[in-house]
Amino acid sequence: MTVQELPGDAAAYRPTPPPAWQPRTDPALLLPDAEPLRVLGTEAAASADPALLLRLYAELVRGRRYNVQATALTKQGRLAVYPSSTGQEACEVAAAMVLEERDWLFPSYRDTLAAVARGLDPVQALTLLRGDWHTGYDPREHRVAPLCTPLATQLPHAVGLAHAARLKGDDVVALAMVGDGGTSEGDFHEALNFAAVWQAPVVFLVQNNGFAISVPLAKQTAAPSLAHKAVGYGMPGRLVDGNDAAAVHQVLGEAVERARRGGGPTLVEAVTYRMDAHTNADDATRYRVDSEVETWRAHDPITLLERELTERGLLDDETRRSAAEAAETMAARLRERMNADPVLDPMDLFGHVYAERTSQLREQAEQLRAELDAAADAEGEAR
Repeated sequence: MTVQELPGDAAAYRPTPPPAWQPRTDPALLLPDAEPLRVLGTEAAASADPALLLRLYAELVRGRRYNVQATALTKQGRLAVYPSSTGQEACEVAAAMVLEERDWLFPSYRDTLAAVARGLDPVQALTLLRGDWHTGYDPREHRVAPLCTPLATQLPHAVGLAHAARLKGDDVVALAMVGDGGTSEGDFHEALNFAAVWQAPVVFLVQNNGFAISVPLAKQTAAPSLAHKAVGYGMPGRLVDGNDAAAVHQVLGEAVERARRGGGPTLVEAVTYRMDAHTNADDATRYRVDSEVETWRAHDPITLLERELTERGLLDDETRRSAAEAAETMAARLRERMNADPVLDPMDLFGHVYAERTSQLREQAEQLRAELDAAADAEGEAR
């Protein structure tokens, strides 16, 4: 039976659906542009703030060095795994820079650089990937939620926090990061729906880097773009060149301010590329060709920004050297600290699980404590 074939008398018959079906929002206002927004290399670049461009450049250089150093640490056995964001640094840096101190960042497992750019200690950002601790940092200190390994589960958390802040009257925005693979998860769709219905002050940044591990985007969705998915939930979709640091900063900045003014959520798709493998445990040559990588290498975010700064006379040898030296200093400190063996307390296994330990956890903790004490006594006697 269709909506028109209603039981009862003829007067109940409706030739068209009832008024409630009418769209609540004009979909034309929500649709993204046909092409990703670009700033660098266009006329719009002339009005870009030089100080902002130079700050973006310094952060991109530092971010690239951070990725290279973290990847090297996996080869040295100091990190269990590292999902590099090389090639995606413009998204990572811009996401951190557009937020105010009171705002929250909700990263995925690939977004350690965004957390570091927000002020998080680089070693603390890598502690989870080292296998030393549950998270490695206090989320409240820098307002960075725990790095999220399960795909897209951080998105509903971001919506919940943003909605709660709005109910309390706090001037807070949440920015949630996810990859193109995460858009195939149910949590992604649930988060967008709740955010739009509640008009929560949250920005969703999808870093479309081409692959969900080995699965290309074309095998995940038939949508014109991931940004087009926004219209189905009643929020604007924005499409931006994810390797254009100035453009990403502009689009995210506008979305954050819109959310802060009470305009509700925005879905931003940044079209970028994952230059390295999914992680150090992945062999990307099995599902993509070198020529594709080289094509994207010519669209490297650092190269694009360097070209713009050089053409405008804003980048000289001293500025380059200063940025490189700051990046090397960061890498050296990271390398030195990560090469030191951590001092771990096995009893930490029972911390931060429940506010009050269950009887089973208390029993297990007592058992472990007894075993540790016995081992310590045995070591003392052996001496």
